Amino acid sequence: FRHNTVIFILGKEHGISELHTVHRLDRLTSGVLLFARTLETSKKLDHLVRDRQLEKEYVCRVEGEFPEGELVCEEPFLIVSFKVGLCRVDPKGKECRTVFQRLSFNGKTSVVRCFPLTGRTHQIRVHLQFLGFPILNDPIYGSSAWGPHRGKGGLVDKSNEELLKALVEEHRSQESLLLLDMDDCVGITKESEKLFEVTDKLEGFSESVKSGESCQERKGDGVDNKLGNTENESIKEPQNRLTAESTVDSTQTHESTQKTPPGTRDRLCSECKMVRPDPTKKELIMYLHALRYKGADFEYKTRLPDWAEESWEENTQSPSDRRH
Repeated sequence: FRHNTVIFILGKEHGISELHTVHRLDRLTSGVLLFARTLETSKKLDHLVRDRQLEKEYVCRVEGEFPEGELVCEEPFLIVSFKVGLCRVDPKGKECRTVFQRLSFNGKTSVVRCFPLTGRTHQIRVHLQFLGFPILNDPIYGSSAWGPHRGKGGLVDKSNEELLKALVEEHRSQESLLLLDMDDCVGITKESEKLFEVTDKLEGFSESVKSGESCQERKGDGVDNKLGNTENESIKEPQNRLTAESTVDSTQTHESTQKTPPGTRDRLCSECKMVRPDPTKKELIMYLHALRYKGADFEYKTRLPDWAEESWEENTQSPSDRRH
């Protein structure tokens, strides 16, 4: 997993190391991704995020004709599955606020500018689903597993567990790679709810938790981002955290690993038993793009992706559209 993170790729392929995470993007989301090179800058940006002084602008393509003018959604929502990062609108959830502005409509779909003013998990995607305009190719919040209304207006005639099971079955039938190892995720545990309570307080990480990834590792970024000089170098825990028991376990694990020839499948590993197909190009993109991040003395932005052009149509997209 760690080998496929942006930080690891930047270190291994471009020699850029010692980076600090500022925010995260869903795996299928494109656009601006900020990293800090120094701890001082990281702390400064972290304060901006916590104090909601970091202006974030996204653009997306949604189903249907989105209303003109400015539309504000303030529906609270809560987590359904911590591991997946699946959320749903619920009065008992956390308060959040997103401002939407339509940019264009091509007769079938709309391009919408989004300003998440709070930092909840999947905030833009959940609010668009509630409004009845899910992102065109959102594999979770645009799914029929939500029922006939697909979550519009918060209408979902399923319990959290039933909803999660339905999503699992749908993705499994499609041999989708978006929801992995979901047998362990069906059912909501108190531990996951408590952990989400803690991590969700670190606001500003909206659109940062993607399927299978989450922000619970935020505090560990300082360790995770310090790349070793060799490919196989492992992350070592601080000595003051080691106990006699953990030392023995680590030694035994190391010896066990040494005895396993490279490329050998572990009969006890559920991952080793799975033979998954490569994802298609269509599965590697979602029409949600982080367009701009702005602070008091800086601004980083990208150009609009091809799929956000007013004349774009889904059946005429070119390979370059899928790279954004």
